[in-house]
Amino acid sequence: MGLPDPIVSEQAGAGDYLGVASSLTGRRWRARPADPETIAAHQARLGLSEPLARAMASRGVAAEAGEAFLRPTLRALFPDPSSFADMDRAASILVDALEAGRPMVVFADYDVDGACSAAQLIRWFRHMGRDLPLYVPDRLTEGYGPSPAAFRKLRDEGAELVITVDCGAAAHDALAAAREIGLEVVVIDHHLMRDVPLAAALVNPNRADCGSGQGVLAAAGVTFVLLVALNREARGRRLFAARPQPDVRRWLDLAAMGAICDVTQLAGFNRALASLGLRVLSEWRNPGLCALMDGAGLARGAAGVFEAGFILGPRINAGGRVGRSDLGARLLSTDDPAEAAELAACLEALNAERKAIEHAIVEEAALVLERDSNLDPDAPVLVVAREDWHPGVIGIVASRLRERYRKPVIVVGIDRAADIAKGSGRSQPGVNLGRAIQAAFAEGLLLTGGGHAMAAGLTLRPAALPELREFLCERLRAEAATATLEDALDVDALVSPGGAARALLEEFAALAPFGPGNPEPLFALADVRVERPFPIKGGHLRCDLVEPGGGRLKAIAWRAGDTPLGRRLMAGGGAVHVAGKLKADDWNGREGVQLEIEDVADPRRAA
Repeated sequence: MGLPDPIVSEQAGAGDYLGVASSLTGRRWRARPADPETIAAHQARLGLSEPLARAMASRGVAAEAGEAFLRPTLRALFPDPSSFADMDRAASILVDALEAGRPMVVFADYDVDGACSAAQLIRWFRHMGRDLPLYVPDRLTEGYGPSPAAFRKLRDEGAELVITVDCGAAAHDALAAAREIGLEVVVIDHHLMRDVPLAAALVNPNRADCGSGQGVLAAAGVTFVLLVALNREARGRRLFAARPQPDVRRWLDLAAMGAICDVTQLAGFNRALASLGLRVLSEWRNPGLCALMDGAGLARGAAGVFEAGFILGPRINAGGRVGRSDLGARLLSTDDPAEAAELAACLEALNAERKAIEHAIVEEAALVLERDSNLDPDAPVLVVAREDWHPGVIGIVASRLRERYRKPVIVVGIDRAADIAKGSGRSQPGVNLGRAIQAAFAEGLLLTGGGHAMAAGLTLRPAALPELREFLCERLRAEAATATLEDALDVDALVSPGGAARALLEEFAALAPFGPGNPEPLFALADVRVERPFPIKGGHLRCDLVEPGGGRLKAIAWRAGDTPLGRRLMAGGGAVHVAGKLKADDWNGREGVQLEIEDVADPRRAA
């Protein structure tokens, strides 16, 4: 059927969207629910079209919050730093150390969030006349976070104060060892934690007694708030009489990178950090980020979630995954373009190596799960393990497998010689994997373990793997059952191929940046024919979607390969319903759009 209007919104609560109870990925489609009164309020107050007002309301944006959502500002949304437990104490300790000239070290996690957090602190102290050394533990030999051995090494080298960023909140043994050797530690973190270990100060919006209400922040966001607290503390001591106060807004790009790459909820203040930080990123003032784009052979244009999360982020992460763990933080901290270019070239090569390793492990893990008959369709969580899987990429592998099987996945690499197994997990919405891993640690099944709702890391003895799998399946069964029922594709609006134009894409861009808590708009096309399907390198598929009236829309399905969805697209022919995300298509200056296909439903079978 042809669609007379370019865009049509369907009311929520009218059953399955387009009658799709089961798509080719096994999901039902539904209209993203929205309150009619809130929709009307957004239209009246902000002058929005009904579909855009509906999309805002469906994302939980209250009538009175619409302006702040569309045009976020730090002035309106910035939390009082003093509302964070230990924030004032941390600022006082650090400015004391600055004035006294005490030897300090920044101790960072090896991922993007850790690197961005470290770079912010290093840059603030550099502005204040101090160059702080950086320590990032080696992923393979030291593992995640601080250890007693690492703290003793730093103390022996003369450090008196260590600032841990994106780690440390659960490092009870390391912090106890630090107290014994007279090493003061300030912890800046955001991970879930059981209780508060002994530290000089521990700032974490997810500690039980923190009243900030900012638990969705990444560590880079917490660090950005700390910079404001440091400015306030230093201003109170009149430290800016001889030098200008640092304008921390110039480091918003680093806060945004942490928020986006750590896949945090982009709501409230955290959304403001991401939104405003992407604007700063688009100015390309950080030499390291410029060098990464240049090394990737890409133009430095307006930066969005794609550039941050899929171009820059993986390259910053590459050092911690398969190379030197400190490369990312060093890159983001340097002001020397030549050093930045050298570090970026190294990370570019490591990223290529990471991709090859990742692809091999994904394929092997899928074989383990399927050909060895290990895939239990009723299991609420999948745990897959093999010897010698590279611990630096198992988190990405877990993410890929989670996308394929649509349930939480933990991937474990086993080192038989050391009798150690290291794992990384990724979860589905509605299943709190980090909490389950903490429970497994409390039961004595793990040597180490922690994380947050959507991701977790762990270390255990290989012999404990069967017991861990059984524990997690039992622990997560109820959550997973509820999440499976809710595993539906939420559609924002119905469009026609002819109506899916650049103007529509630009209208909905007002909702950006997209991520958890603010999903990218999803559009459905009804009864379209698939024409000119062809595979491209990497297991992706391209095709055209054509309506009876002749309107045509280019489309691509990422990693569809040998899947039911991919096979149906390659078959072409008969009408299908398609859901996906509109993206700009600027090849050769055409300023068009294409659809990134998320799902396909055959109307003859969808019900």
